[in-house]
Amino acid sequence: MVTDFILPDIGEGIVECELVKWLVQEGDFVQEDQPVAEVMTDKALVEIPAPNSGRVAKLYYREGDTAKVHSPLFAVDMTGAAKAANEESVPVAADKQADSKPVAESKPAPASQPAGKNGNDFILPDIGEGIVECEIVEWRVAEGDHVEEDQPVVDVMTDKAVVEIPAPRAGRIVKLHYGKGDIAKVHTPLFSFAADGAAAVATPAKVNGDSAPKAACLASSAQKPAQVSGRVKVPASPAVRRLARELSLDLNRVPGSGKHGRVLKEDIHKYQKSLQADAAPAQSKAPETPASVGEVRVEPIRGVRAVMAKRMVEAATTIPQFTFGDEVDVTALLALREQLKPEAEKAGVRLTLMPFIMKAMAMAVMQHPIMNSRVNDDCSEIHYLPHCNIGMAVDSKVGLLVPNVKHVERRSILDIAREVERLTNAARDGSVRQDDLKGGTISISNIGALGGTYASPIINMPEVAIVALGKTQTVPRFDSEGSVVARSIMNISWSGDHRIIDGGTIARFSNMWKSYLQDPTSMLLHLS
Repeated sequence: MVTDFILPDIGEGIVECELVKWLVQEGDFVQEDQPVAEVMTDKALVEIPAPNSGRVAKLYYREGDTAKVHSPLFAVDMTGAAKAANEESVPVAADKQADSKPVAESKPAPASQPAGKNGNDFILPDIGEGIVECEIVEWRVAEGDHVEEDQPVVDVMTDKAVVEIPAPRAGRIVKLHYGKGDIAKVHTPLFSFAADGAAAVATPAKVNGDSAPKAACLASSAQKPAQVSGRVKVPASPAVRRLARELSLDLNRVPGSGKHGRVLKEDIHKYQKSLQADAAPAQSKAPETPASVGEVRVEPIRGVRAVMAKRMVEAATTIPQFTFGDEVDVTALLALREQLKPEAEKAGVRLTLMPFIMKAMAMAVMQHPIMNSRVNDDCSEIHYLPHCNIGMAVDSKVGLLVPNVKHVERRSILDIAREVERLTNAARDGSVRQDDLKGGTISISNIGALGGTYASPIINMPEVAIVALGKTQTVPRFDSEGSVVARSIMNISWSGDHRIIDGGTIARFSNMWKSYLQDPTSMLLHLS
């Protein structure tokens, strides 16, 4: 029975994609969930798996073609799939019987097989939706090192975040298959290791040359792994380990204040300050040296920055954008926040202005739903979205990320504050979930947190509006009696999609949002 595989929805608002690479050929037998093709959307590279086991009957596109969502991508013949699977496995078994090479000369296991128990390749697993490759950021071990189970081995960077890959079990690192900065493919060997306690693999009695000593040495090292002097697995979270690496600190030297000596972020900062205090006298006596003239450093644009570059160019060249600027008096809002901060702290939440800004925006959207909409590809339809998912741009170490708070219209100020804190921390340490990056309907760029006053933000497609918040400044203003008073003023800069939003629309929306911020108690009348 030949069945067409219909290209499914592979992303919000995506109706087509480019066929980047076929991973199989017509006539190949594929297992269920085996990668068949790589396709590129306007957001990311996506891997398409086989829905069932069978033989590939037809590939409907060539590499470089544009495939449409909801149209056939390839066809699979599931007739006699079990028989074909058995036929495929026979040569492999025969090869294994015939193979009489010693362990030291054997080839790595194929990428389709899992990591072996007796010292095999660790296969890079699926590390996120649609992610088929990643960049090697940093090896945490070297060839020959002994590792404990779950000990971090390598940091890899996808187009979304930095991911820490741990050791599957205790053993010795035999080989690192990639160098720092290389691109590793999912389902291919990442590193090889010999597990502790693995049984020695039998070798032929007669071996030419010096292969026998090598094989014996490998078997011996598998049975008795050498201990790395001074290395202790320090209890700490991946985020704490990453922070220690960024600050070039030896985690083994940091006193842990957590349970069972667990090292916390506060311990890292405290230890760093102590080192800086010790180094201060020596630094004050160091002679000044002129800056050296270096060469131009070149690095490839990858990961989040590559995706951001593509999307920003697309947004700037396909959307006619215009900017609307204004200022907001947040004096009363700051006073209300100070009043509510103690209650929020009792609930374990850090209260900033952002939750109020988001809530006021969601309430203004209810009166101006076009600000919370999107258009189809040929701009012949406006799709009004049922929920207000407000994105916030976060300057993370891997690039600009825009996680969003879902259903702001339903949430309380305290609940929004809790979610803002979670998303900000996750984005900055590279652990933000992909679901948190999807589904945004309107965005905020808080450039003022870095000291900026004005900006012209680029719309985060497929949204139709974004606002940049400038820093809050205390400036003189006239009150209703003509007296000069000090007020807290925040500048705002809106960018709108001029295909469906005009100046009057964004001005009326901004004025309503501004009125809630300038008189925050007025929001009480409309809170649901």
